[in-house]
Amino acid sequence: MKERNTTLGEFIIEKQEEFKYSSGELSRIINAIRLAAKVVNYKVNKAGLVDIVGAAGEQNVQGEDQQKLDVYANEVFIQTLINREIVCGIASEENDDFITIHGKSGDDTNKYVVLMDPLDGSSNIDVNVSVGTIFSVYRRVTPIGTPVTLEDFLQPGDQQVAAGYVIYGTSTMLVYTTGHGVNGFTLNPAIGTFYLSHPNMRYSENGKIYSVNEGNYIHFPQGVKDYIKYCQMEEGDRPYTSRYIGSLVSDFHRNMIKGGIYIYPTSSKAPKGKLRLLYECNPMAFIAEQAGGKASDGYQRIMEIKPTELHQRVPFFCGSKNMVEKAEEFMAKYK
Repeated sequence: MKERNTTLGEFIIEKQEEFKYSSGELSRIINAIRLAAKVVNYKVNKAGLVDIVGAAGEQNVQGEDQQKLDVYANEVFIQTLINREIVCGIASEENDDFITIHGKSGDDTNKYVVLMDPLDGSSNIDVNVSVGTIFSVYRRVTPIGTPVTLEDFLQPGDQQVAAGYVIYGTSTMLVYTTGHGVNGFTLNPAIGTFYLSHPNMRYSENGKIYSVNEGNYIHFPQGVKDYIKYCQMEEGDRPYTSRYIGSLVSDFHRNMIKGGIYIYPTSSKAPKGKLRLLYECNPMAFIAEQAGGKASDGYQRIMEIKPTELHQRVPFFCGSKNMVEKAEEFMAKYK
């Protein structure tokens, strides 16, 4: 039972050697995210009591209304990472362009960039449904000592050195991987400490949950329509159960624990898909694969897609390995 008493800080120190490049940077990046998550968690939990719910009156680069808490979470995560002087650049779903960060001495010696969705599912805040933060860490590819460029951010997902998410729900959890499995930590709000609660998280190879917004069924590609019908057929261990929260972090988290597939396909309304490759799909794909699951765009591995723009959108099929492969079979019939 000792594992359950391990704090996130202790765990990071114990596992430091697994991070092949680091001289302490990863510990500091995860610690900065841990700190920012606690601040955002505090605001999320009292959102109904203060003037921080509802739309902020602006749209982000995606053309989506920014919720007040979106803007707040974005500022908290960016400022916390800047203050720790551990990253040379940040890209956020909420910002049009990436942010270049110089050290206090004016140098550019930091080696890592962070990409994030500071508050995924934020439209659910007003109705008290779980939301989350998604983050992804890459080692820069341009020379150290020079300012970061777009090239440092447009890396395929298989170059990630760490990725994770925070889910603000009935309890607050931080789940992350550095390429050596997936571990989950639950916040004890009384003392503000994350404890290892879900060691070595794994997807089951098969699941019984499918998560897709069936309200868009009429707009889906035929392969997705056929797969949904397959999930609903009375045959073998089917029909599967349909569960869709509308918050990627929440749907992903449930499916990883219980076994299932999450689908956000292309549609006639969103011909390239809706989810962002860099801020949502790559980090979730890294976590899924490290937990024994699979993530694809319906045809190819998500983490092998070479990004061409910061806010690129892709279709996303993610979850239990056999379920994703079955969905790909249906997609291949209409390729």
